[in-house]
Amino acid sequence: MEVQHYSFGRIKISGKDYTSDVIVGPDYIKAGWWRKEGHRVQLEDVADILERDPEVVIFGTGANGRVRVDDDVVRVFKEKGKEVIVARTDEAVRMYNEMVRKNRNVVLAAHLTC
Repeated sequence: MEVQHYSFGRIKISGKDYTSDVIVGPDYIKAGWWRKEGHRVQLEDVADILERDPEVVIFGTGANGRVRVDDDVVRVFKEKGKEVIVARTDEAVRMYNEMVRKNRNVVLAAHLTC
């Protein structure tokens, strides 16, 4: 499932616009993804991603890169043999789409604003 468009505060997936943070996987969209601390990703914020067992996890840290992904989050995914990418959301979307086109099992967790 490719992302058709991203701009500050808005993402379009499968023809539908979303205006809150999202998690996107091969066959699902979790709209309204919220974290315990808004601009920080902690393990409890990604439990559903861990359960889905993707080969790659991409964190979109916002248009200006304000979201921080805890070292523990990266470590746990890597210990499970997963590739982890942390990038500004525009770049994260680009990489996600590229991997989707290559049929990789990838999940994007994207902060849409700052």
